Amino acid sequence: MSDLVPLQAVLNGRISPLPAEASGAGRRGCPLSDLRDRLRRAGLRPTRQRLSLGWLLFGRGDRHLTAEMLYDEAMRAKVPVSLATVYNTLHQFTEAGLLRQLALDGSKAYFDTNPSEHHHFYLEDEGQVIDMPDCGITVDALPEAPEGMEIAGVEVIVRLRRRGSNRRQG
Repeated sequence: MSDLVPLQAVLNGRISPLPAEASGAGRRGCPLSDLRDRLRRAGLRPTRQRLSLGWLLFGRGDRHLTAEMLYDEAMRAKVPVSLATVYNTLHQFTEAGLLRQLALDGSKAYFDTNPSEHHHFYLEDEGQVIDMPDCGITVDALPEAPEGMEIAGVEVIVRLRRRGSNRRQG
Protein backbone atom coordinates (compact mmCIF):
# COMPACT_ATOMS: atom_id res chain seq x y z
CA MET A 1 0.00 0.00 0.00
CA SER A 2 1.32 3.46 -0.85
CA ASP A 3 2.26 5.75 2.02
CA LEU A 4 -0.04 8.34 0.42
CA VAL A 5 -3.26 6.31 0.50
CA PRO A 6 -4.08 6.53 4.25
CA LEU A 7 -3.90 10.33 4.28
CA GLN A 8 -7.66 10.94 4.25
CA ALA A 9 -8.20 8.32 6.95
CA VAL A 10 -5.62 10.06 9.14
CA LEU A 11 -7.15 13.50 8.55
CA ASN A 12 -10.62 12.15 9.28
CA GLY A 13 -9.37 10.59 12.52
CA ARG A 14 -10.11 7.00 11.48
CA ILE A 15 -6.53 5.79 11.91
CA SER A 16 -3.46 6.96 13.81
CA PRO A 17 -0.81 8.73 11.75
CA LEU A 18 1.89 6.80 13.62
CA PRO A 19 2.82 3.18 12.99
CA ALA A 20 2.38 1.03 16.09
CA GLU A 21 6.14 0.79 16.69
CA ALA A 22 6.52 4.58 16.53
CA SER A 23 3.83 5.39 19.06
CA GLY A 24 5.93 4.29 22.03
CA ALA A 25 8.69 5.93 24.01
CA GLY A 26 11.04 8.38 22.38
CA ARG A 27 8.36 9.92 20.16
CA ARG A 28 6.60 13.14 21.12
CA GLY A 29 3.21 14.11 19.75
CA CYS A 30 1.87 12.96 16.44
CA PRO A 31 2.94 14.19 13.00
CA LEU A 32 -0.50 15.59 12.21
CA SER A 33 -0.61 17.55 15.47
CA ASP A 34 2.93 18.78 14.80
CA LEU A 35 1.85 19.95 11.33
CA ARG A 36 -1.16 21.80 12.79
CA ASP A 37 1.16 23.54 15.27
CA ARG A 38 3.65 24.38 12.52
CA LEU A 39 0.92 26.01 10.41
CA ARG A 40 -0.40 27.98 13.38
CA ARG A 41 3.11 29.20 14.30
CA ALA A 42 3.49 30.39 10.69
CA GLY A 43 0.24 32.35 11.00
CA LEU A 44 -1.82 29.98 8.83
CA ARG A 45 -5.12 28.42 9.80
CA PRO A 46 -4.77 24.61 9.61
CA THR A 47 -7.58 23.94 7.14
CA ARG A 48 -8.17 20.42 5.82
CA GLN A 49 -6.61 21.32 2.44
CA ARG A 50 -3.52 22.92 4.03
CA LEU A 51 -3.12 19.90 6.31
CA SER A 52 -3.51 17.49 3.41
CA LEU A 53 -1.02 19.30 1.20
CA GLY A 54 1.32 19.94 4.14
CA TRP A 55 1.27 16.24 4.98
CA LEU A 56 2.29 15.42 1.42
CA LEU A 57 4.92 18.17 1.29
CA PHE A 58 6.67 17.73 4.60
CA GLY A 59 6.01 14.07 5.40
CA ARG A 60 9.00 12.76 3.45
CA GLY A 61 11.84 15.07 4.40
CA ASP A 62 13.50 17.79 2.39
CA ARG A 63 12.61 17.75 -1.28
CA HIS A 64 11.92 19.95 -4.29
CA LEU A 65 8.69 19.88 -6.27
CA THR A 66 6.55 21.84 -8.65
CA ALA A 67 2.87 22.57 -8.17
CA GLU A 68 2.09 19.96 -10.82
CA MET A 69 4.14 17.31 -8.99
CA LEU A 70 2.31 18.02 -5.72
CA TYR A 71 -1.04 18.00 -7.51
CA ASP A 72 -0.23 14.55 -8.98
CA GLU A 73 0.67 13.28 -5.50
CA ALA A 74 -2.58 14.69 -4.13
CA MET A 75 -4.59 12.94 -6.85
CA ARG A 76 -2.85 9.61 -6.10
CA ALA A 77 -3.58 10.15 -2.39
CA LYS A 78 -7.24 10.90 -3.23
CA VAL A 79 -7.00 14.42 -1.80
CA PRO A 80 -9.78 16.48 -3.42
CA VAL A 81 -7.97 19.69 -4.42
CA SER A 82 -7.73 21.70 -7.60
CA LEU A 83 -4.45 22.71 -9.21
CA ALA A 84 -5.32 26.33 -8.36
CA THR A 85 -5.61 25.38 -4.67
CA VAL A 86 -2.21 23.68 -4.84
CA TYR A 87 -0.67 26.84 -6.34
CA ASN A 88 -2.37 29.07 -3.75
CA THR A 89 -1.26 26.84 -0.88
CA LEU A 90 2.33 26.68 -2.11
CA HIS A 91 2.46 30.47 -2.33
CA GLN A 92 0.88 30.85 1.13
CA PHE A 93 3.41 28.40 2.60
CA THR A 94 6.23 30.31 0.86
CA GLU A 95 5.03 33.69 2.18
CA ALA A 96 4.79 32.18 5.67
CA GLY A 97 8.39 30.95 5.47
CA LEU A 98 7.58 27.23 5.34
CA LEU A 99 8.84 26.80 1.77
CA ARG A 100 11.39 28.42 -0.47
CA GLN A 101 10.51 29.11 -4.10
CA LEU A 102 13.21 28.48 -6.69
CA ALA A 103 12.99 30.04 -10.13
CA LEU A 104 15.03 27.58 -12.18
CA ASP A 105 13.15 27.22 -15.40
CA GLY A 106 11.12 29.98 -17.02
CA SER A 107 8.09 27.72 -17.41
CA LYS A 108 7.82 26.42 -13.82
CA ALA A 109 8.80 27.19 -10.27
CA TYR A 110 10.13 24.63 -7.83
CA PHE A 111 9.37 24.71 -4.12
CA ASP A 112 11.92 23.56 -1.54
CA THR A 113 10.67 22.15 1.76
CA ASN A 114 13.93 23.29 3.34
CA PRO A 115 13.56 27.08 3.58
CA SER A 116 17.04 27.66 5.03
CA GLU A 117 19.65 29.40 2.90
CA HIS A 118 21.45 26.83 0.78
CA HIS A 119 22.46 26.32 -2.83
CA HIS A 120 21.30 23.93 -5.55
CA PHE A 121 22.28 21.88 -8.54
CA TYR A 122 19.72 21.84 -11.35
CA LEU A 123 19.88 18.85 -13.69
CA GLU A 124 18.61 20.43 -16.90
CA ASP A 125 18.01 17.18 -18.78
CA GLU A 126 15.87 15.69 -16.00
CA GLY A 127 14.35 18.87 -14.57
CA GLN A 128 15.54 17.75 -11.14
CA VAL A 129 16.77 19.93 -8.26
CA ILE A 130 19.35 18.66 -5.78
CA ASP A 131 20.66 20.39 -2.67
CA MET A 132 24.30 21.32 -3.02
CA PRO A 133 26.50 20.06 -0.20
CA ASP A 134 27.67 22.82 2.11
CA CYS A 135 31.08 23.46 0.58
CA GLY A 136 31.74 27.03 1.63
CA ILE A 137 30.67 28.82 -1.56
CA THR A 138 31.17 32.55 -1.25
CA VAL A 139 29.93 35.32 -3.50
CA ASP A 140 32.18 38.37 -3.38
CA ALA A 141 31.74 41.91 -4.62
CA LEU A 142 27.96 42.15 -4.66
CA PRO A 143 26.68 45.40 -6.15
CA GLU A 144 25.15 48.07 -3.96
CA ALA A 145 21.42 47.61 -3.57
CA PRO A 146 19.30 50.41 -5.07
CA GLU A 147 18.28 53.18 -2.71
CA GLY A 148 15.73 52.06 -0.16
CA MET A 149 16.48 48.37 -0.80
CA GLU A 150 18.59 45.75 0.91
CA ILE A 151 19.93 42.43 -0.32
CA ALA A 152 17.76 39.68 1.19
CA GLY A 153 19.91 36.76 0.10
CA VAL A 154 21.98 35.25 -2.66
CA GLU A 155 21.19 31.94 -4.34
CA VAL A 156 23.70 29.93 -6.29
CA ILE A 157 22.20 27.51 -8.79
CA VAL A 158 24.64 25.39 -10.74
CA ARG A 159 23.05 24.02 -13.90
CA LEU A 160 24.24 20.57 -14.91
CA ARG A 161 23.78 18.43 -17.99
CA ARG A 162 25.17 15.04 -18.89
CA ARG A 163 28.40 15.07 -20.85
CA GLY A 164 27.85 14.62 -24.53
CA SER A 165 24.35 16.07 -24.38
CA ASN A 166 23.49 17.62 -27.73
CA ARG A 167 21.01 20.02 -26.20
CA ARG A 168 21.29 23.43 -27.86
CA GLN A 169 21.70 26.62 -25.91
CA GLY A 170 18.89 29.16 -26.50
